[in-house]
Parts: sequence; structure tokens; C-alpha cells
Amino acid sequence: MNHLSMNQMTVRGLTVPQLLDACQRHQVPAVGLWRDPVQTNGVTKTAHQVRESGLTVTSLCRGGFLTNPANQPEALADNRRAIDEAAELHAQSLVLVVGGLFDRDLPAARTRVADAVAELAPYAAERDVILALEPMHPVFCADRGVLSTLKQALDMVEAIGSPAVRVVVDTVHVWWDPEVEAQIARAAERIALYQVCDWITPLPADVLAGRGIPGQGHIDFGVLGGCVAAAGYAGFAEVEVFHEEVWAADPEEVFARVIKAHRELVLPGLERHLSG
Repeated sequence: MNHLSMNQMTVRGLTVPQLLDACQRHQVPAVGLWRDPVQTNGVTKTAHQVRESGLTVTSLCRGGFLTNPANQPEALADNRRAIDEAAELHAQSLVLVVGGLFDRDLPAARTRVADAVAELAPYAAERDVILALEPMHPVFCADRGVLSTLKQALDMVEAIGSPAVRVVVDTVHVWWDPEVEAQIARAAERIALYQVCDWITPLPADVLAGRGIPGQGHIDFGVLGGCVAAAGYAGFAEVEVFHEEVWAADPEEVFARVIKAHRELVLPGLERHLSG
């Protein structure tokens, strides 16, 4: 349990106070938060409640969406607000979903991402916030994430050259990649966050909501967990599930299922290298 974090989206029907309470009752020591419910609850109020709970905030989601050439100033301003929110919450990372295509020029979209993240990096560094680039499965390239592989994300991190810019290793987005083991080893201390959920089939019509609790699908968490731990990652495994069935279930049942999956499937891949 020491290395389990419950992402707010997995039990999205809970308010922020309800989520924090459920984590405490189930002895889950960390939580990943999303900006909309945090803003509804109040950022300063949420920060106070988190401190009172004793929980760690592993991530705030999300920043990013930096690819639209028509609204770059607005996007940069919103990302600065997200950085400020992450700083107030003492979140370990601000996850950047970088954005999809607004035309057919994919290289240009990736260049806009690199330029925008480079501009945001000093602002984040001044506030001790880590910007965590999330490469996404290629099925999302057009609408959500023009970074499709961990290699692409790491190339961008290295080009920017700021310790405030790192990567997310999200199992559902990287499990298919034949280079994933080598790229996780390359990432090493630049892994800001390890997120886990399963790739399930058949996929629903809304592919975004096609992520299962570990054990429901095809991903080998022992291999991926072992890779991130061997690379030096000693943080939390944050369970982030998008699925209508999970969202409709009793949150108490979801907590129980997540905890069981963490103990039986996720933690064994990490435990050789983690203490606690």
C-alpha cells in the first residue's frame, strides 16, 4: 500500500473531500487530482484539506493542449495557472497532455509543443513544479497527444534541457511499444510519474474510456513495473482508469478492486527495487 496512489478519475463521482476521506479509510497514502474538481472545491481549500489528510498529491492533471496555433497565448496563460495550482497543492508533478492536430502538419504541432514547454519550464522551475510530458498511444495522436512514444517525449525533454521537464510512464500508452524497455531505462531519473491501467478489448466506441483496472486486459505489469523500478523510480504507482463500468460502480468496490490489483499485479513488479 505504501506505493499506491488513487487518481481522482478512477472514482470520478467523488468530490475532493470524499476522495481524500476514502483514501484515508482505505489506507491509500496518495492521490492524483484533476483541475476541474479541485477548482470547484477551491484550490486553497483543497490544499488545506490535503495537508490535513496527510496524503501525498502525486499529480495534478492536466496542463498542456499546446498545439493550436490560434490560441497559444491563452494556452500558455492557462498552463501558468495550472503550474500555480500544482505549486499550491505541493503536487509531485503537473501532467501535460500536449494536444492533438489542428491541421495536417504533425511536425509543426510537435515543434509548437517543444517551444511552449521550453517557455513554461523556467516558470515551473521557479515554483518547484515538475512538468511531466505524457506520451500517448498513437490512437490519440490526432485529438489529444502528438507525442506518441516515450522516445519522442525523452528527445523533447533532452532538447529542452530543464530539470523541471520530465516524463510520465503510463502503462496504457506505452505497453505496445517495442522500444519501451530501453526507453524506460533511458528515462531513469526523468520519470516523474508511473501511471497504471490496463488495455482492454474489445475497445468501446469512446476509446478514451477503454482503460481497465490492472488485470482486466493485456498489459504485463510485472515487466513494466520492473523496468521503471530498475530505472530508479521509487515513487507511487498511480491508478488512473477511464471506463463507464468502473465509473458506475460503488466507489468502495472500486477501491477494493484497485487495492487487490495493486497488491497482486502492480507491486510485485516494483518490489524488488522499492523499500517500504
